[in-house]
Amino acid sequence: QVQLVESGGGLVQPGGSLRPSCVASGSIFRINTMGWYRQAPGKERELVAGVARNFSTTYADSVKGRFTISRDNAKNTVYLQMNSLKPEDTAVYSCKLAITTTTFRVRDYWGQGTQVTVSA
Repeated sequence: QVQLVESGGGLVQPGGSLRPSCVASGSIFRINTMGWYRQAPGKERELVAGVARNFSTTYADSVKGRFTISRDNAKNTVYLQMNSLKPEDTAVYSCKLAITTTTFRVRDYWGQGTQVTVSA
């Protein structure tokens, strides 16, 4: 069993910052890639940012220079530092972790999602 718990979303004014986090626990042998996705009302889910186990990162063009993804392997945690937030960043943000379990099964696990609303 693996559980993911997200926190850190909320309501913020344009130009503000938030830092959601996603913590994994349970039967974890290793966490491979970690990523943040978002889905706005009426839109498809999109990849926002990803970080590999070697800490290499990738970002959607729309968030480059404003968002920073990071991971703490010792804490099984991934963060998304979001600065200079815009109304178009409003969405439900979900983490996805590729995890090798203690029984050496590899699969993706999703967090429950956290709402980020950017509004004046």
